[in-house]
Amino acid sequence: MSRHLERLLELDRLIRLSERHTANTLAEALEVSERTVRNDLDFMRDRYNAPIASDRVKGYYYSDPNWRLDSIPLTKGELFALTLGARMLQSYSGSAYEPELKSAIEQLSRRIPEQTWVDLQGLAGDRVMIREGTELNLDPDIWHKLEVACQQKRSIKMSYYTAGRNAHSERQFDPYVLHFSRSNPYVTGFCHLRQETRWFRVDRIQSIEVLEETFEIDATFDAKEHFEMAFQHEVGGIPTQISIWFDMRSAPFIRERRWHPTQQIDENPDGSLTLHFVARGLNEVKRWILFYGKGAKALAPPELVEMVREEVTVMTSNYK
Repeated sequence: MSRHLERLLELDRLIRLSERHTANTLAEALEVSERTVRNDLDFMRDRYNAPIASDRVKGYYYSDPNWRLDSIPLTKGELFALTLGARMLQSYSGSAYEPELKSAIEQLSRRIPEQTWVDLQGLAGDRVMIREGTELNLDPDIWHKLEVACQQKRSIKMSYYTAGRNAHSERQFDPYVLHFSRSNPYVTGFCHLRQETRWFRVDRIQSIEVLEETFEIDATFDAKEHFEMAFQHEVGGIPTQISIWFDMRSAPFIRERRWHPTQQIDENPDGSLTLHFVARGLNEVKRWILFYGKGAKALAPPELVEMVREEVTVMTSNYK
């Protein structure tokens, strides 16, 4: 940290004290001249828009006590990462963080040179595109209540819509963690109705009440292991060894990504490959196999093979 920045931080601290400070007392505390102090005060006003005021009774003080000095110098790369990160967060969470993002970006823009900010905004907006796909219908009030419940370990009562059954249910739930999977918002925790750890789509929660009742996270719940065993966003069931064959045309798309932490790939002489991994639940795996059409084939377990066979049979019937 530069000596100038150190002095500005100390000057900021002294101004916030309840005791009266003049240019002379500030100079003595900082062991510099009064001229240096006045220059620093002018610098803070001009560079950081510091609301520094003074009178004979109070001495120097901030007319807006909520103002804060930007005490962490950032590189242009770091500023760009923050700007781009804010756009990515907004694309995932929809309007849930809109007020906070607008406020944060507005404050950030005040603390860097105008031309630098214009360049960063242009680069993030025109040269880096974020395709959001379908728009989330995420209720900010529900999301923020879940944040509070997770942080304070308080149970919630919620009305939940299950799309697969086209049904509504009332549940008590202990929220452990909020997360995103394939751009969809989820909350994972303990469902009192099913007496097991479950994932719930946050945008399918119709209403929510944060209860006074608190909870402790199940000692057997290992977040790392839990999420590693999930494929896409499906959890539940026992860990199962899965094997899928991909033809020569589809194989390059499988090689270029890590689809699961436990995956292993067997290369075949004809350019095809076989992907192996261990995961809980088979429905998402089935949908993923169908995405590759004739380029993929379920090999194991037998339940997965049968699920794909039944799906293909019905699809074939639909097109007769």
